[in-house]
Amino acid sequence: MTLTELGWSHFFEQQIQDSESGLQPARVCRQDINQYHLIAKTGQLTASLPGRLRRDAYSKADLPTVGDWVLTSAIPGGEADSVQIERLLERKSKFSRQEAGETVGEQVVAANIDTVFIVCGLDDDFNPARIERYLLLSRDSGALPVILLNKVDVCSDQAARLDELRPIAKETPCHLISAKEGIGLDAIQQYISKGSTCALMGSSGVGKSTIINALVGYERFETDLVRAADSRGRHTTTFREMVALPDGGLIIDTPGMRELQIWSDSSSLQQNFEDITELALQCRFSDCRHDTEPGCAVGKAISNGEIEAERLERYRKLERELTRLDSQLDAASRAEKKQDRRRLSKLIRNQPDKRDSE
Repeated sequence: MTLTELGWSHFFEQQIQDSESGLQPARVCRQDINQYHLIAKTGQLTASLPGRLRRDAYSKADLPTVGDWVLTSAIPGGEADSVQIERLLERKSKFSRQEAGETVGEQVVAANIDTVFIVCGLDDDFNPARIERYLLLSRDSGALPVILLNKVDVCSDQAARLDELRPIAKETPCHLISAKEGIGLDAIQQYISKGSTCALMGSSGVGKSTIINALVGYERFETDLVRAADSRGRHTTTFREMVALPDGGLIIDTPGMRELQIWSDSSSLQQNFEDITELALQCRFSDCRHDTEPGCAVGKAISNGEIEAERLERYRKLERELTRLDSQLDAASRAEKKQDRRRLSKLIRNQPDKRDSE
């Protein structure tokens, strides 16, 4: 494959300095614990990350991830397909979430993507609130969000499902498909072209791996049946991987993410809930909490059936999460600055006194 077919563009070309002309650009297609799998115009490569790049990284988000472009050098005396990563190039887009667990930090799920396919099953695991979260992060990513409602073959009331999504999706493209039965796959193909990269996001069991298998034409990824009781699947995909499609383009498969913590800001929340934020401007009081206050335009819209009360509750929940995230980031920043001052103070104390040498 050529660099252009791998997604290379002027955006990345202009980042290469004259002193780096001898380095080879490559793209991360998979990451193991201690090794990166890359693809370059010369073919598949395995790469190591030198300690200096790990030390210089401010956070995990500054380290290479699937979809990233890196500059590599040959390892003296090493195998022809073994290289060392010298530098991570700036990303043109990235889909991020807050790290799972108690740690406060950004996890870049996929980088340099053009389209984010948000996959949701039309079975008993259908969850508009989860789609809402994916949309919030997708709109922050710099990529085009597209909703894929999979398993249309098991859904008897498709119109009702679409009605549920309408206030959430707004102008976001939404397609009904069945990867298992090959229904609606042409709708996906329109977003895929040579040199483009898309990523599949969604919880376990929604059919992400099945979609990729249908697109590549063979069993590329392992799939598994979902539980009949709640339509939830097991994590058959345990790592992120980028693969090339037969007719051009690349696609990234990701493990199911049930814990999708927000990594965003208030402006994205306002955009995602534009209907509520615009109505809030019409409330009598600027600090209206949309509960029982007189002259509340949001409350009136809920009473009239224009907005569902559940949507307001989801807005409040995400608003609380963002407030908590901002507070945690401020605390982490203060702690980091305090640690930097301690390092600097220790460095100064350890400096030899010039007067002692005179």
